Formats: sequence, structure tokens, C-alpha cells
Amino acid sequence: MSSTANIIIAPDSFKGTATANQAAEYLAAGVREILPDATITLAPMADGGEGTSAVFGGQLITLPTTNAAGRLTEASYTFDPSSNTAYIDVAAASGLPAVAGLEIATTADTYGTGVLIADAVTRGATRITLGLGGSATTDAGAGILVALGAVPRNKQGYALNKGGADLINLDYIDTAELNIPAAAVEWILLTDVTSPATGPQGAAAVFGPQKGATEKEIELLDAALQHTCEVLDIDSNYPGMGAAGGIAIGISWLSTLMHGSAAHVHILPGAPVIARAIGVEELLTEADLIISGEGRLDSQSFSGKVVGTLHTLATAANVPLVVAAGQVAADIPAGINAVELEKSTDVAAQLRAAGRTIAQNFLARS
Repeated sequence: MSSTANIIIAPDSFKGTATANQAAEYLAAGVREILPDATITLAPMADGGEGTSAVFGGQLITLPTTNAAGRLTEASYTFDPSSNTAYIDVAAASGLPAVAGLEIATTADTYGTGVLIADAVTRGATRITLGLGGSATTDAGAGILVALGAVPRNKQGYALNKGGADLINLDYIDTAELNIPAAAVEWILLTDVTSPATGPQGAAAVFGPQKGATEKEIELLDAALQHTCEVLDIDSNYPGMGAAGGIAIGISWLSTLMHGSAAHVHILPGAPVIARAIGVEELLTEADLIISGEGRLDSQSFSGKVVGTLHTLATAANVPLVVAAGQVAADIPAGINAVELEKSTDVAAQLRAAGRTIAQNFLARS
């Protein structure tokens, strides 16, 4: 069996060092050195965070937009004309790395992501799939609304300042210049967390610190999100409502405005949706081994993330799973097979070496 093994390689991205596609290719190269006759299927994964858009097929669209600080940048998304679906990572335009070190926790906004959405609609998109991970924002999707022509205003009728903090003064949203086709699309919101919008487990409290928010700013942002939910009649406790700084709040309101309910907004855990979309379950029926990978393997990897999703599917299919990781924490569940990457700055060499090790171990067991 070993020389003609059927192997699936389905890693997540290694943030900042390798995309999921690159990681899959590097791991496969290492495996082939040991098992040259193996049938290897590359199935790069994502969980709603960075790299989600690239998992799906279609045209790569790149255009000027703004980052979370309002500065000019370029961002890309994937458009599939066969299904009229745009796959957009919030991190592409509104991500944290591009604004790291800037003190913008209360003013960072998602306007740049809204520009990508509006562009996709001009190309014929009727469904927008947003990967919600990795945002620098806590603005309840207000920036997206502004880009689509819906302007949040205070009691005096003035447009709110950009970002999440001024949402504490939200009185209503002006839709006089609303982009109707964009507002009416079907929304698939892929999350890598199940956080509510507000409270101790909410967007500001849990993710505010990594976005540079102080304790006082976290309190202000949490209160602003709660106020926004009350004004827009959104359930702040709904699982996933807090992902990407509460983007689902604004989108749920917008879609409800257009359709009378939020039935056209689907907040879903990213990794299972992506695994289903690329056919991992079907591939597992013929597989002898599945290999995944991520930067750090710990207990959180098994809470809706790529590795946890694949572990569930592989266990059900009785297929062994091995994970290549930059770091392997001590708190991972018992029975998880993991290979820690060698210390190096060459990620390609690290992953090829991990692929070789995994293949050698598989050969020995076979």
C-alpha cells in the first residue's frame, strides 16, 4: 500500500510565511521524495481567516482601495462568474498586519472591504462570501455600509466619524444613496470564531487587545457595539456576530432592510464550509492519509479551526491525520499526531522536511 498510497494534503496558511497553497505544495514535495509513486491530492484549506478567498476558484481581481486606517492600498478577491459569487477576505483590505503599530483601534474601519464588495457587484456578483478573520476593525461593518451608500448618522443628522467608537452616537442610517444591488445580495459570512458581538466574550473584549485597544477603549467599543445592536434591532448574543469586529451586525441590518428578514445572511463556521466546498469528505473515502498544517497547534486548533474540522472528518472516515506545525503546544488532545517544523527561516525547506518525516513515519507504519 505504501508506494501507491493515496494522500490528501490540506494545510491552513502559515500566517506571514506561506499561503495554504504554498504550504500544500511544499509538504507534497517532501512527501514525494519518500513516496514518489503516491497519489497526492492538494486541498489547501482556510477557516474564514486569511487565505479563505484563495481557496475558491475563479478570477483574481485586484483593485485600489483603502486599508483600515483609510490609507490607499491594493487588495484582491476571487470572483467566480459561473456562480456569480465573490470570495472576499476582510483581511485583504481591512486586515491587521497593514496597520500594525498604528493607534487606530477606535477609528479603524471596513470601508476598503466595502469597496471590494461594490466592485464585485458591478461584475455581476449576486452572492458575497466574506472570510471574516484577521480584521483590524471593530466597527460593526459600518465602513462597509458607507461604501455601499448607507451612512450612519447621529441625532443632529451628521455622519458619524469612521470606526467603532463613534457608533455610540448612532441614531439612524441614511439610505438615500444606497447601492440597491449590493445591499440585496446573498451573504455568506465565514467565521473562525463563535464570539457574540458584546460582553466578556465579545468582539471588543476578546479581540480588542490584539488590535491595540486599551482597557478604556475596549469598554467604549463594547458599549458602542451594544448601542448599535439596540438601534439596529440585532441580537448581540448570536454566535459569530462578534467576528471581525461585528461586521455581521451591519450586514444583517442591511439585508433585513432589503428583504424583511435576515434570511439572506448566513453566518457559518468557515472550516467546515470550505472542507465541504472542496470535497474533503469525498476525498477521504479513498484516502490512506491526510496531512494538515498550521503555524501553531494548540487547544484552540480544535475549536472550529482547520485542524479540528479535519480531525473530525478524518476520525469519522478512519483515516489517520498528521499535522505539521511551527509550534506544537502541550495542551493538544491526546492521540493527535504532529510534526514540529525544524527551526529555520526557510519555510519551504521546513515544510519539505516535515513532509519527508511524515512520509517516512507513514512508510514505517505501513
